[in-house]
Amino acid sequence: MASMEDEAPEAEVKPLGIRYIEYKRGSPISYKTYQAIVLSITFFAYLSYHTTRKTTSIIKSALDPQSSNLYSRRANPDHPSLKKKGWIPFNGPDGTALLGELDVSFLFVYAVGMYFSGQIGDRMDLRVFLTIGMVGTGIFTALFGIGYWANIHIFYYYLIVQMFAGLFQSTGWPSVIAVVGNWFGKKKRGLIMGVWNSHTSFGNIIGSVAASILLKYGWGWSMFVPGLLIILVALVVFLLLPVTPESVDAVLDDVHPKKTWEEMSREPLMKQKSVRHEPVGFLKAWKIPGVAPFALCLFFAKLVAYTFLYWLPFYISHTAINGRYLTDEESGNLSTLFDVGGVVGGILAGHISDRLDARAITAASFMYCSIPALYLYRSYGHISMTINIILMIITGIFVNGPYALITTAVSADLGTHSSLKGNARALATVTAIIDGTGSIGAAIGPLLTGYISAKSWSGVFTMLMVAALIAGLLLTRLVVAEVVEKIRGSGSEEVSRTTHDVREV
Repeated sequence: MASMEDEAPEAEVKPLGIRYIEYKRGSPISYKTYQAIVLSITFFAYLSYHTTRKTTSIIKSALDPQSSNLYSRRANPDHPSLKKKGWIPFNGPDGTALLGELDVSFLFVYAVGMYFSGQIGDRMDLRVFLTIGMVGTGIFTALFGIGYWANIHIFYYYLIVQMFAGLFQSTGWPSVIAVVGNWFGKKKRGLIMGVWNSHTSFGNIIGSVAASILLKYGWGWSMFVPGLLIILVALVVFLLLPVTPESVDAVLDDVHPKKTWEEMSREPLMKQKSVRHEPVGFLKAWKIPGVAPFALCLFFAKLVAYTFLYWLPFYISHTAINGRYLTDEESGNLSTLFDVGGVVGGILAGHISDRLDARAITAASFMYCSIPALYLYRSYGHISMTINIILMIITGIFVNGPYALITTAVSADLGTHSSLKGNARALATVTAIIDGTGSIGAAIGPLLTGYISAKSWSGVFTMLMVAALIAGLLLTRLVVAEVVEKIRGSGSEEVSRTTHDVREV
Protein backbone atom coordinates (compact mmCIF):
# COMPACT_ATOMS: atom_id res chain seq x y z
CA MET A 1 0.00 0.00 0.00
CA ALA A 2 1.34 3.44 -0.89
CA SER A 3 1.92 5.81 1.97
CA MET A 4 0.35 9.23 2.18
CA GLU A 5 3.77 10.67 1.38
CA ASP A 6 3.75 8.94 -2.04
CA GLU A 7 0.14 9.48 -3.04
CA ALA A 8 -0.37 11.41 -6.26
CA PRO A 9 -2.50 14.52 -5.91
CA GLU A 10 -5.96 14.29 -7.35
CA ALA A 11 -6.47 16.00 -10.72
CA GLU A 12 -8.56 19.16 -10.57
CA VAL A 13 -11.80 19.60 -12.47
CA LYS A 14 -13.05 22.85 -13.96
CA PRO A 15 -16.10 23.89 -11.90
CA LEU A 16 -19.48 23.58 -13.59
CA GLY A 17 -20.33 27.20 -12.89
CA ILE A 18 -17.13 28.37 -14.61
CA ARG A 19 -17.88 26.21 -17.66
CA TYR A 20 -21.39 27.66 -17.85
CA ILE A 21 -20.09 31.26 -17.62
CA GLU A 22 -17.60 30.58 -20.41
CA TYR A 23 -20.35 29.01 -22.48
CA LYS A 24 -22.54 32.10 -22.10
CA ARG A 25 -19.61 34.44 -22.81
CA GLY A 26 -18.31 32.41 -25.71
CA SER A 27 -14.72 33.02 -24.58
CA PRO A 28 -12.39 32.26 -21.63
CA ILE A 29 -12.44 34.29 -18.42
CA SER A 30 -9.44 36.61 -17.91
CA TYR A 31 -6.78 35.91 -15.31
CA LYS A 32 -7.61 39.03 -13.31
CA THR A 33 -11.29 38.10 -13.30
CA TYR A 34 -10.35 34.67 -11.93
CA GLN A 35 -8.32 36.36 -9.18
CA ALA A 36 -11.34 38.48 -8.24
CA ILE A 37 -13.54 35.36 -8.20
CA VAL A 38 -11.05 33.53 -5.97
CA LEU A 39 -10.77 36.39 -3.48
CA SER A 40 -14.55 36.90 -3.34
CA ILE A 41 -15.54 33.26 -2.95
CA THR A 42 -12.85 32.37 -0.40
CA PHE A 43 -13.68 35.57 1.49
CA PHE A 44 -17.33 34.65 1.91
CA ALA A 45 -16.50 30.98 2.47
CA TYR A 46 -14.33 31.66 5.50
CA LEU A 47 -16.62 34.47 6.65
CA SER A 48 -19.35 31.84 6.93
CA TYR A 49 -16.99 29.57 8.90
CA HIS A 50 -16.42 32.29 11.47
CA THR A 51 -20.07 33.26 11.54
CA THR A 52 -20.93 29.74 12.74
CA ARG A 53 -17.95 29.71 15.11
CA LYS A 54 -18.85 32.97 16.86
CA THR A 55 -22.44 32.05 17.72
CA THR A 56 -21.53 29.84 20.70
CA SER A 57 -19.99 32.82 22.51
CA ILE A 58 -23.26 34.74 22.15
CA ILE A 59 -25.55 32.00 23.47
CA LYS A 60 -23.35 31.39 26.53
CA SER A 61 -25.11 34.11 28.49
CA ALA A 62 -28.47 32.48 27.66
CA LEU A 63 -27.30 29.00 28.62
CA ASP A 64 -25.52 30.14 31.80
CA PRO A 65 -26.93 33.53 32.89
CA GLN A 66 -26.06 33.51 36.60
CA SER A 67 -22.94 31.47 37.29
CA SER A 68 -20.26 34.17 37.51
CA ASN A 69 -19.77 37.01 39.98
CA LEU A 70 -23.09 36.22 41.68
CA TYR A 71 -22.47 38.39 44.69
CA SER A 72 -21.89 41.60 42.77
CA ARG A 73 -24.73 40.91 40.38
CA ARG A 74 -27.28 40.14 43.04
CA ALA A 75 -26.43 43.48 44.56
CA ASN A 76 -28.31 44.77 41.52
CA PRO A 77 -31.68 42.98 41.59
CA ASP A 78 -32.68 44.49 38.25
CA HIS A 79 -29.90 42.73 36.36
CA PRO A 80 -31.50 41.00 33.33
CA SER A 81 -29.73 37.69 33.97
CA LEU A 82 -31.40 37.25 37.35
CA LYS A 83 -34.75 36.88 35.58
CA LYS A 84 -33.51 33.99 33.43
CA LYS A 85 -33.29 30.31 34.30
CA GLY A 86 -30.70 29.32 31.70
CA TRP A 87 -30.46 25.87 30.14
CA ILE A 88 -29.76 22.63 31.99
CA PRO A 89 -26.98 21.44 32.40
CA PHE A 90 -25.22 24.80 31.91
CA ASN A 91 -27.13 26.83 34.50
CA GLY A 92 -25.69 25.08 37.56
CA PRO A 93 -22.75 26.16 39.73
CA ASP A 94 -20.31 24.47 37.33
CA GLY A 95 -21.98 25.92 34.23
CA THR A 96 -19.06 28.18 33.28
CA ALA A 97 -16.65 25.23 33.48
CA LEU A 98 -18.94 23.11 31.27
CA LEU A 99 -19.05 25.88 28.67
CA GLY A 100 -15.26 26.00 28.79
CA GLU A 101 -15.16 22.25 28.16
CA LEU A 102 -17.35 22.71 25.08
CA ASP A 103 -14.88 25.27 23.78
CA VAL A 104 -11.84 23.12 24.40
CA SER A 105 -13.46 20.03 22.84
CA PHE A 106 -14.27 22.01 19.70
CA LEU A 107 -10.84 23.63 19.47
CA PHE A 108 -8.83 20.52 20.37
CA VAL A 109 -10.49 18.48 17.61
CA TYR A 110 -10.14 21.49 15.33
CA ALA A 111 -6.40 21.67 16.04
CA VAL A 112 -5.79 17.94 15.54
CA GLY A 113 -7.99 17.89 12.45
CA MET A 114 -6.03 20.82 11.03
CA TYR A 115 -2.85 18.73 10.74
CA PHE A 116 -4.67 16.03 8.77
CA SER A 117 -6.63 18.57 6.71
CA GLY A 118 -3.42 20.10 5.41
CA GLN A 119 -2.11 16.73 4.25
CA ILE A 120 -5.43 15.78 2.64
CA GLY A 121 -5.87 19.22 1.08
CA ASP A 122 -2.53 18.94 -0.74
CA ARG A 123 -3.66 15.60 -2.20
CA MET A 124 -7.20 16.20 -3.47
CA ASP A 125 -9.33 18.81 -5.21
CA LEU A 126 -9.53 21.64 -2.68
CA ARG A 127 -12.89 22.77 -4.07
CA VAL A 128 -14.48 19.43 -3.19
CA PHE A 129 -12.64 19.23 0.13
CA LEU A 130 -13.77 22.73 1.13
CA THR A 131 -17.37 22.00 0.12
CA ILE A 132 -17.47 18.85 2.27
CA GLY A 133 -16.08 20.76 5.24
CA MET A 134 -18.60 23.58 4.92
CA VAL A 135 -21.59 21.27 4.61
CA GLY A 136 -20.43 19.24 7.63
CA THR A 137 -19.90 22.43 9.64
CA GLY A 138 -23.41 23.61 8.78
CA ILE A 139 -25.02 20.31 9.75
CA PHE A 140 -23.40 20.09 13.18
CA THR A 141 -23.88 23.79 13.96
CA ALA A 142 -27.59 23.32 13.22
CA LEU A 143 -27.70 20.14 15.32
CA PHE A 144 -26.46 22.12 18.32
CA GLY A 145 -29.39 24.51 17.85
CA ILE A 146 -31.85 21.65 17.37
CA GLY A 147 -31.10 20.68 20.98
CA TYR A 148 -33.24 23.70 21.94
CA TRP A 149 -36.40 22.50 20.18
CA ALA A 150 -35.75 18.84 21.02
CA ASN A 151 -35.43 19.86 24.68
CA ILE A 152 -32.08 18.05 25.02
CA HIS A 153 -30.36 18.57 28.38
CA ILE A 154 -27.62 15.96 28.06
CA PHE A 155 -24.17 17.57 28.22
CA TYR A 156 -22.53 14.87 26.11
CA TYR A 157 -24.90 15.56 23.21
CA TYR A 158 -23.57 19.10 22.94
CA LEU A 159 -20.01 17.93 23.56
CA ILE A 160 -20.08 15.39 20.71
CA VAL A 161 -21.79 17.83 18.34
CA GLN A 162 -19.11 20.45 19.07
CA MET A 163 -16.33 17.94 18.47
CA PHE A 164 -17.69 17.03 15.02
CA ALA A 165 -18.21 20.72 14.26
CA GLY A 166 -14.55 21.34 15.12
CA LEU A 167 -13.44 18.49 12.86
CA PHE A 168 -15.28 19.89 9.83
CA GLN A 169 -14.23 23.47 10.65
CA SER A 170 -10.59 22.37 10.38
CA THR A 171 -10.97 21.92 6.61
CA GLY A 172 -11.49 25.61 6.00
CA TRP A 173 -8.31 27.53 6.67
CA PRO A 174 -5.72 25.31 4.94
CA SER A 175 -8.01 25.13 1.89
CA VAL A 176 -8.68 28.86 1.41
CA ILE A 177 -5.05 29.84 2.07
CA ALA A 178 -3.80 27.25 -0.43
CA VAL A 179 -6.25 28.42 -3.11
CA VAL A 180 -5.39 32.11 -2.63
CA GLY A 181 -1.67 31.27 -2.58
CA ASN A 182 -2.06 29.49 -5.93
CA TRP A 183 -3.34 32.68 -7.55
CA PHE A 184 -1.26 35.46 -5.96
CA GLY A 185 2.49 36.00 -5.79
CA LYS A 186 4.50 37.47 -2.91
CA LYS A 187 4.29 41.08 -4.11
CA LYS A 188 2.00 43.02 -1.73
CA ARG A 189 0.88 39.67 -0.29
CA GLY A 190 0.76 41.11 3.23
CA LEU A 191 -1.57 43.97 2.28
CA ILE A 192 -3.78 41.87 -0.02
CA MET A 193 -4.13 39.10 2.54
CA GLY A 194 -4.55 41.61 5.35
CA VAL A 195 -7.58 43.07 3.59
CA TRP A 196 -8.83 39.63 2.54
CA ASN A 197 -8.37 38.28 6.07
CA SER A 198 -10.95 40.77 7.34
CA HIS A 199 -13.41 37.94 6.61
CA THR A 200 -12.48 36.60 10.05
CA SER A 201 -13.57 39.76 11.83
CA PHE A 202 -16.57 40.39 9.59
CA GLY A 203 -17.66 36.79 10.16
CA ASN A 204 -17.39 37.35 13.90
CA ILE A 205 -19.36 40.58 13.63
CA ILE A 206 -22.13 39.03 11.52
CA GLY A 207 -22.24 35.99 13.79
CA SER A 208 -22.47 38.20 16.89
CA VAL A 209 -25.15 40.52 15.53
CA ALA A 210 -27.24 37.75 13.94
CA ALA A 211 -27.04 35.51 17.01
CA SER A 212 -27.85 38.42 19.34
CA ILE A 213 -30.92 39.37 17.29
CA LEU A 214 -32.13 35.77 17.03
CA LEU A 215 -31.51 35.13 20.72
CA LYS A 216 -34.82 36.76 21.67
CA TYR A 217 -36.68 34.05 19.69
CA GLY A 218 -34.77 31.23 21.41
CA TRP A 219 -31.05 30.37 21.43
CA GLY A 220 -31.62 27.49 19.01
CA TRP A 221 -32.21 29.96 16.17
CA SER A 222 -28.83 31.57 16.90
CA MET A 223 -27.18 28.27 15.90
CA PHE A 224 -29.56 26.92 13.26
CA VAL A 225 -29.62 29.96 10.93
CA PRO A 226 -25.80 30.33 10.61
CA GLY A 227 -25.59 26.56 10.01
CA LEU A 228 -28.01 26.90 7.10
CA LEU A 229 -26.09 29.90 5.76
CA ILE A 230 -22.76 28.09 5.46
CA ILE A 231 -24.41 25.22 3.56
CA LEU A 232 -25.75 27.70 0.99
CA VAL A 233 -22.31 29.28 0.61
CA ALA A 234 -20.84 25.77 0.15
CA LEU A 235 -22.99 25.37 -2.96
CA VAL A 236 -21.45 28.53 -4.46
CA VAL A 237 -17.96 27.22 -3.64
CA PHE A 238 -18.64 23.91 -5.38
CA LEU A 239 -20.02 25.56 -8.52
CA LEU A 240 -17.56 28.44 -8.98
CA LEU A 241 -14.25 28.13 -7.08
CA PRO A 242 -11.20 27.74 -9.40
CA VAL A 243 -8.48 26.05 -7.34
CA THR A 244 -5.47 26.75 -9.58
CA PRO A 245 -4.83 28.64 -12.82
CA GLU A 246 -4.03 25.31 -14.51
CA SER A 247 -7.38 23.80 -13.55
CA VAL A 248 -9.22 26.44 -15.59
CA ASP A 249 -6.55 27.03 -18.27
CA ALA A 250 -5.93 30.59 -17.06
CA VAL A 251 -2.77 32.23 -18.40
CA LEU A 252 -1.09 35.18 -16.67
CA ASP A 253 -1.50 38.44 -18.63
CA ASP A 254 -3.83 36.55 -20.97
CA VAL A 255 -1.15 36.21 -23.66
CA HIS A 256 -3.03 33.56 -25.56
CA PRO A 257 -5.45 33.56 -28.49
CA LYS A 258 -9.10 33.67 -27.46
CA LYS A 259 -10.78 30.30 -27.74
CA THR A 260 -14.36 29.79 -28.76
CA TRP A 261 -16.77 27.73 -26.67
CA GLU A 262 -16.64 24.99 -29.31
CA GLU A 263 -12.86 24.70 -28.89
CA MET A 264 -13.09 24.70 -25.11
CA SER A 265 -15.85 22.09 -25.07
CA ARG A 266 -13.58 19.60 -26.86
CA GLU A 267 -10.98 19.84 -24.08
CA PRO A 268 -10.98 17.04 -21.48
CA LEU A 269 -12.67 17.72 -18.15
CA MET A 270 -9.67 16.47 -16.20
CA LYS A 271 -6.36 17.81 -17.40
CA GLN A 272 -2.97 16.99 -15.87
CA LYS A 273 -0.54 19.80 -15.24
CA SER A 274 2.64 19.84 -17.31
CA VAL A 275 4.72 19.80 -14.13
CA ARG A 276 3.23 18.24 -10.99
CA HIS A 277 5.28 18.24 -7.83
CA GLU A 278 4.81 15.67 -5.10
CA PRO A 279 3.16 16.96 -1.90
CA VAL A 280 5.57 17.84 0.91
CA GLY A 281 5.47 15.54 3.93
CA PHE A 282 4.42 16.63 7.40
CA LEU A 283 7.85 16.34 9.04
CA LYS A 284 9.62 17.96 6.09
CA ALA A 285 7.22 20.91 6.29
CA TRP A 286 8.12 21.41 9.96
CA LYS A 287 11.79 21.75 8.92
CA ILE A 288 11.14 24.67 6.56
CA PRO A 289 13.00 27.67 8.07
CA GLY A 290 10.60 29.84 10.08
CA VAL A 291 7.72 27.37 10.35
CA ALA A 292 8.42 26.21 13.94
CA PRO A 293 8.92 29.66 15.57
CA PHE A 294 5.90 31.18 13.85
CA ALA A 295 3.78 28.14 14.74
CA LEU A 296 4.76 28.39 18.40
CA CYS A 297 4.21 32.14 18.39
CA LEU A 298 0.72 31.59 17.00
CA PHE A 299 0.05 29.11 19.83
CA PHE A 300 0.13 31.98 22.30
CA ALA A 301 -1.29 34.62 19.93
CA LYS A 302 -4.40 32.52 19.29
CA LEU A 303 -4.69 31.74 22.99
CA VAL A 304 -5.25 35.48 23.48
CA ALA A 305 -7.40 36.04 20.39
CA TYR A 306 -9.71 33.07 20.94
CA THR A 307 -10.21 33.84 24.60
CA PHE A 308 -11.71 37.12 23.40
CA LEU A 309 -13.61 35.36 20.61
CA TYR A 310 -15.35 32.95 22.98
CA TRP A 311 -15.57 34.91 26.22
CA LEU A 312 -15.76 38.65 25.46
CA PRO A 313 -19.59 38.88 25.25
CA PHE A 314 -19.81 36.86 28.48
CA TYR A 315 -17.22 39.10 30.18
CA ILE A 316 -19.05 42.27 29.10
CA SER A 317 -22.40 40.98 30.39
CA HIS A 318 -20.78 40.18 33.75
CA THR A 319 -18.99 43.53 34.13
CA ALA A 320 -20.78 46.75 35.06
CA ILE A 321 -19.94 49.59 32.68
CA ASN A 322 -20.47 52.96 34.33
CA GLY A 323 -22.51 51.13 36.99
CA ARG A 324 -24.85 49.34 34.58
CA TYR A 325 -24.92 45.73 33.42
CA LEU A 326 -25.73 45.19 29.74
CA THR A 327 -28.27 42.73 28.39
CA ASP A 328 -27.18 39.67 26.39
CA GLU A 329 -28.02 41.39 23.10
CA GLU A 330 -26.22 44.61 24.07
CA SER A 331 -23.15 42.65 25.18
CA GLY A 332 -23.03 40.71 21.92
CA ASN A 333 -23.34 43.85 19.82
CA LEU A 334 -20.72 45.74 21.84
CA SER A 335 -18.25 42.86 21.50
CA THR A 336 -18.24 43.31 17.71
CA LEU A 337 -16.08 46.42 18.13
CA PHE A 338 -13.18 44.16 19.10
CA ASP A 339 -13.47 42.65 15.62
CA VAL A 340 -13.67 46.12 14.05
CA GLY A 341 -10.27 46.71 15.61
CA GLY A 342 -9.23 43.31 14.28
CA VAL A 343 -10.00 44.38 10.70
CA VAL A 344 -7.84 47.49 11.11
CA GLY A 345 -5.08 45.50 12.81
CA GLY A 346 -4.94 42.84 10.10
CA ILE A 347 -4.70 45.39 7.29
CA LEU A 348 -2.20 47.54 9.21
CA ALA A 349 0.06 44.59 10.07
CA GLY A 350 0.00 43.35 6.48
CA HIS A 351 0.81 46.77 5.03
CA ILE A 352 3.62 47.47 7.52
CA SER A 353 5.18 44.05 6.95
CA ASP A 354 5.11 44.64 3.18
CA ARG A 355 6.73 48.06 3.47
CA LEU A 356 9.42 46.84 5.88
CA ASP A 357 9.69 43.39 4.28
CA ALA A 358 9.86 42.15 7.87
CA ARG A 359 7.10 39.77 8.99
CA ALA A 360 8.70 38.80 12.33
CA ILE A 361 9.46 42.38 13.42
CA THR A 362 5.88 43.42 12.67
CA ALA A 363 4.27 40.43 14.41
CA ALA A 364 6.47 40.72 17.52
CA SER A 365 5.92 44.49 17.81
CA PHE A 366 2.15 44.05 17.71
CA MET A 367 2.26 41.33 20.37
CA TYR A 368 4.30 43.53 22.72
CA CYS A 369 1.90 46.45 22.17
CA SER A 370 -1.06 44.21 23.03
CA ILE A 371 0.21 43.83 26.63
CA PRO A 372 -0.46 47.43 27.77
CA ALA A 373 -3.67 47.42 25.69
CA LEU A 374 -4.97 44.40 27.63
CA TYR A 375 -4.01 45.96 30.96
CA LEU A 376 -5.76 49.25 30.15
CA TYR A 377 -8.94 47.53 28.94
CA ARG A 378 -9.24 45.48 32.12
CA SER A 379 -8.36 48.38 34.44
CA TYR A 380 -10.32 51.22 32.84
CA GLY A 381 -12.86 49.67 30.48
CA HIS A 382 -15.58 49.77 33.13
CA ILE A 383 -15.41 53.53 33.71
CA SER A 384 -17.63 54.55 30.80
CA MET A 385 -19.00 53.20 27.53
CA THR A 386 -16.82 55.57 25.48
CA ILE A 387 -13.60 54.47 27.20
CA ASN A 388 -14.66 50.82 26.90
CA ILE A 389 -15.23 51.18 23.14
CA ILE A 390 -11.93 52.98 22.50
CA LEU A 391 -9.86 50.53 24.54
CA MET A 392 -11.66 47.51 23.03
CA ILE A 393 -10.88 48.66 19.47
CA ILE A 394 -7.22 49.33 20.35
CA THR A 395 -6.95 45.89 21.96
CA GLY A 396 -8.52 44.32 18.87
CA ILE A 397 -5.94 46.02 16.64
CA PHE A 398 -2.92 44.67 18.53
CA VAL A 399 -4.33 41.23 19.38
CA ASN A 400 -5.70 40.35 15.93
CA GLY A 401 -2.98 42.07 13.87
CA PRO A 402 -0.22 39.47 14.34
CA TYR A 403 -2.75 36.61 14.39
CA ALA A 404 -4.01 37.71 10.96
CA LEU A 405 -0.49 38.27 9.58
CA ILE A 406 0.88 34.89 10.67
CA THR A 407 -2.10 32.86 9.46
CA THR A 408 -2.16 34.52 6.04
CA ALA A 409 0.92 36.17 4.52
CA VAL A 410 3.47 34.35 6.71
CA SER A 411 1.86 30.95 6.01
CA ALA A 412 1.75 31.66 2.28
CA ASP A 413 5.38 32.87 2.31
CA LEU A 414 6.62 29.77 4.11
CA GLY A 415 4.45 27.45 1.99
CA THR A 416 6.32 28.73 -1.07
CA HIS A 417 9.72 29.01 0.63
CA SER A 418 12.84 28.98 -1.56
CA SER A 419 13.97 25.74 0.08
CA LEU A 420 11.04 23.98 -1.63
CA LYS A 421 12.54 24.76 -5.06
CA GLY A 422 9.30 25.83 -6.71
CA ASN A 423 7.10 23.13 -5.17
CA ALA A 424 3.91 24.93 -4.12
CA ARG A 425 2.20 21.75 -2.94
CA ALA A 426 3.23 22.48 0.64
CA LEU A 427 0.86 25.42 1.07
CA ALA A 428 -2.00 23.58 2.75
CA THR A 429 0.36 21.49 4.91
CA VAL A 430 2.40 24.48 6.14
CA THR A 431 -0.79 26.47 6.78
CA ALA A 432 -2.22 23.52 8.71
CA ILE A 433 0.93 23.15 10.84
CA ILE A 434 1.02 26.83 11.77
CA ASP A 435 -2.70 27.28 12.36
CA GLY A 436 -3.09 23.82 13.90
CA THR A 437 -0.42 24.58 16.48
CA GLY A 438 -2.04 27.94 17.11
CA SER A 439 -5.40 26.24 17.55
CA ILE A 440 -4.06 24.14 20.43
CA GLY A 441 -3.39 27.43 22.21
CA ALA A 442 -6.83 28.60 21.13
CA ALA A 443 -8.29 25.56 22.90
CA ILE A 444 -6.30 26.05 26.11
CA GLY A 445 -7.12 29.75 26.51
CA PRO A 446 -10.93 29.43 26.64
CA LEU A 447 -10.66 26.30 28.80
CA LEU A 448 -8.51 28.05 31.42
CA THR A 449 -10.78 31.08 31.24
CA GLY A 450 -13.77 28.94 32.16
CA TYR A 451 -12.10 28.02 35.44
CA ILE A 452 -10.14 31.21 36.24
CA SER A 453 -13.03 33.60 35.54
CA ALA A 454 -15.15 31.96 38.23
CA LYS A 455 -12.60 33.31 40.75
CA SER A 456 -11.18 36.42 39.10
CA TRP A 457 -11.35 38.10 35.71
CA SER A 458 -8.13 39.91 36.61
CA GLY A 459 -6.46 36.49 36.67
CA VAL A 460 -7.72 35.88 33.12
CA PHE A 461 -6.19 39.12 31.85
CA THR A 462 -2.90 38.35 33.60
CA MET A 463 -2.83 35.03 31.75
CA LEU A 464 -3.46 36.83 28.44
CA MET A 465 -0.68 39.38 29.03
CA VAL A 466 1.84 36.64 29.86
CA ALA A 467 0.82 34.73 26.72
CA ALA A 468 1.30 37.86 24.57
CA LEU A 469 4.78 38.38 26.04
CA ILE A 470 5.82 34.79 25.30
CA ALA A 471 4.44 35.06 21.75
CA GLY A 472 6.68 38.05 21.07
CA LEU A 473 9.75 36.45 22.67
CA LEU A 474 9.41 33.32 20.51
CA LEU A 475 10.11 35.42 17.42
CA THR A 476 13.29 36.95 18.87
CA ARG A 477 15.69 34.92 16.71
CA LEU A 478 13.79 35.79 13.54
CA VAL A 479 13.54 39.45 14.58
CA VAL A 480 17.31 39.62 15.11
CA ALA A 481 17.88 37.99 11.72
CA GLU A 482 15.62 40.53 10.02
CA VAL A 483 17.33 43.44 11.79
CA VAL A 484 20.78 42.16 10.77
CA GLU A 485 19.58 41.76 7.20
CA LYS A 486 18.25 45.33 7.19
CA ILE A 487 21.57 46.68 8.53
CA ARG A 488 23.53 44.73 5.94
CA GLY A 489 21.18 45.89 3.22
CA SER A 490 21.50 49.54 4.19
CA GLY A 491 25.28 49.11 4.38
CA SER A 492 25.41 47.65 0.89
CA GLU A 493 23.30 50.52 -0.44
CA GLU A 494 25.66 53.05 1.19
CA VAL A 495 28.73 51.36 -0.34
CA SER A 496 27.05 51.28 -3.74
CA ARG A 497 26.12 54.96 -3.48
CA THR A 498 29.68 55.91 -2.46
CA THR A 499 31.18 53.91 -5.35
CA HIS A 500 28.83 55.63 -7.78
CA ASP A 501 29.82 59.09 -6.46
CA VAL A 502 33.55 58.25 -6.81
CA ARG A 503 33.07 57.14 -10.40
CA GLU A 504 31.29 60.40 -11.22
CA VAL A 505 34.23 62.39 -9.76
